[in-house]
Amino acid sequence: MRWLCFALFAALVVFILTLFRFTLSSSVSQVTVDLPKIVTAKPPQWESFPFLNRYEGGISALVSRQNNVPEYPGDGPEDFTFRPEDEEKQEAQSQEPKVNKRDKDLHPNMESSVFNPYPDYQSPEYIKKYGEKRECFLNPENSLRVPSIHSYPGVPKGFPEPAMGDNKMLGIRDDMCFDRFGRLGPYGFGYGAKKGGSGAGLDGHRDGAERVWADAPPVDFRTVDWADAQNRCHSANRHRFNDLPEPRLNRFVSMPMGVPKVNIPPPAEDTRHEPPQIGSERVSRTAVVIRTWHDFNYTPEDIMYMRSIISELSLMSGGEYTIHFLVHVKDTNLQIWSDDETYQRVLHDSLPEEFRGMGTLWSEPQMALMYPGLEETWMRDLPIHGVYRSTYMPMQYFAFQHPEYDYFWNWEMDARYTGHWYHLFDKVGEWAKKQPRKGLWERNARFYVPSVHGSWEDFRQMVRVQTESGTNSANNMWSPTKGGDPNVRGGSMHQQGDRSIWGPERPDERDIFEVEGEGIPPTSMDKDQYQWGVGEDADLVVFNPLYDPEGTTWILRDDVTGYNREKGMPPRRTAIITASRISKKLLTTMHRECALKRHSMFSEMWPATTALHHGFKAVFVPHAVYVDRRWPTRYLESVFNAGRNGASGGARTSIFGDREHNFRGTTWFYSAGFSPNLWRRWLGLRVDNDGGEQRELAGEGRMCLPPMLLHPVKEVNMIIEDGEHAEDH
Repeated sequence: MRWLCFALFAALVVFILTLFRFTLSSSVSQVTVDLPKIVTAKPPQWESFPFLNRYEGGISALVSRQNNVPEYPGDGPEDFTFRPEDEEKQEAQSQEPKVNKRDKDLHPNMESSVFNPYPDYQSPEYIKKYGEKRECFLNPENSLRVPSIHSYPGVPKGFPEPAMGDNKMLGIRDDMCFDRFGRLGPYGFGYGAKKGGSGAGLDGHRDGAERVWADAPPVDFRTVDWADAQNRCHSANRHRFNDLPEPRLNRFVSMPMGVPKVNIPPPAEDTRHEPPQIGSERVSRTAVVIRTWHDFNYTPEDIMYMRSIISELSLMSGGEYTIHFLVHVKDTNLQIWSDDETYQRVLHDSLPEEFRGMGTLWSEPQMALMYPGLEETWMRDLPIHGVYRSTYMPMQYFAFQHPEYDYFWNWEMDARYTGHWYHLFDKVGEWAKKQPRKGLWERNARFYVPSVHGSWEDFRQMVRVQTESGTNSANNMWSPTKGGDPNVRGGSMHQQGDRSIWGPERPDERDIFEVEGEGIPPTSMDKDQYQWGVGEDADLVVFNPLYDPEGTTWILRDDVTGYNREKGMPPRRTAIITASRISKKLLTTMHRECALKRHSMFSEMWPATTALHHGFKAVFVPHAVYVDRRWPTRYLESVFNAGRNGASGGARTSIFGDREHNFRGTTWFYSAGFSPNLWRRWLGLRVDNDGGEQRELAGEGRMCLPPMLLHPVKEVNMIIEDGEHAEDH
């Protein structure tokens, strides 16, 4: 037994010594262990580009547009890399605003003036053609005039050129800029709430701001009823428009016997007794339908935005445009269709007091009643009648109920424009009207980059060559096979052209739904000399390319309802962002396709694809889009037109889909981050430690921006003052 105990003790000692030995050896020598490598995702290439600085140039450093040396894009198409002198200039400009200018004069070096983009309504030629345009007022006594906005005749020195698009080509003046007081001062910015203003913009740089109210005192908007003002305006100018058609009756609500007529009250009589002069032609009427919802939180900035649209588009044009708010009632528990009191309460509470009477309610259950029988695919677990997948359903029904309008702008609460609304909508429509049909769909599919493409005529010829002969771009290998077209081979780098679209691009024969006014070409494409379509108003006007979603990584490309797919998907086109102008003809066709053929597509595909199938005229307007960084211009063009044969879509390499992050530094895209930051800094707010009162007073004063569309701009919280300091303003 003693020997057994001794053996156990010895074994224990040996075991302890062995452990001690391994401990010592491991502390001396390192043991190599193969661990999996952690691969960190590289940031996108565009994030490595340096920021541009001259967007924040101020009104004390204005120069004429022709004398401006833009910070970007440089000297033209070959500006791919930085030159040393460019880097030195950029660094000098970036340091310039940091100089303390508190002892310097920050007064504007140019004077602002009223900006008037309207036709000469008083000219004999206009009166002879369209009749006498009568002035509209904000009050029933016709004593409170609609205020005008102010602009400066120049831009801050070094202000960049747009990376894409060209406002000057569209007819939009780009030789001027707008500061926050000239643009929003007429609508309540810059004076206190106790005087009827917003109470915002009372601090910061204000030199020269008082010129906005030199000709007319600030308006007390607490007394303004916009619905009444708009109705009186149309009544005073109704001789300029066609007679109103009979309004439609909501038969599903009233349940009438037979088809009765609707009795509507006569329009309010104009207090001016002199009969107006009547012209030989009539002005077309356009509805601007602003999309909102019943519990939207309206900020003072939102309210000024709404005032600007009504004033500039409706009142100052003499009723050419009529503003409507299409209000989505998201809460399906609100029985707005079965209880009058609930309907009136929701409608009353859905808009700020000054805009009441301009809203129209709609709900998703209502759309299911209007368009029954649609195949329910639950794409992304969302219903086909929902606002996300079918944004245009309520617009279709709205147009069906309002046949008095020739065109409808589908507009959003988060879109902003630093210029004048009438100037934008008028010039955009006129430019679209001038575009020939030949090669139109192919031009629509591409971003126009002036620094790379040259003039618009050069761009047009380039698109023609790319379409006819194709390109040898590696992006073509990622484009799908074009079924049914033996002249086009997808999935290959071999250079092949594409068939140009000429007339209606039909879906499967079982899905064809012909309507009156289809775009049938009057001649063959070879015989046309870019004449067909010139002078024809566009049925669809959009602000992003009309690209082919087939083969792209856009996740909603297959959200197609009711179409036969035995031979593949129907031909489609898409324009991201639903802000658009749509003709009554196109909306009526979309309505009938939905109701009678049970056809539908995702919101941003539906209008463009309907126009494609019926040969209607659709136009992408290449407005000015700015970028926040110094992109090499050729690289930018290759990224944004990375689809098939130089287009923006039609291949997996398209920017629409997985590569949409490239839009974050632009001024017009649903996910853009530059646009809201630029708008807030322009308002005098500090964003990401940049901008604000201190920078303005230490630099060149408040910002001044040329006309540019910005999206999205949401929930702008301005500093509101309502005390003694506010009363001083």
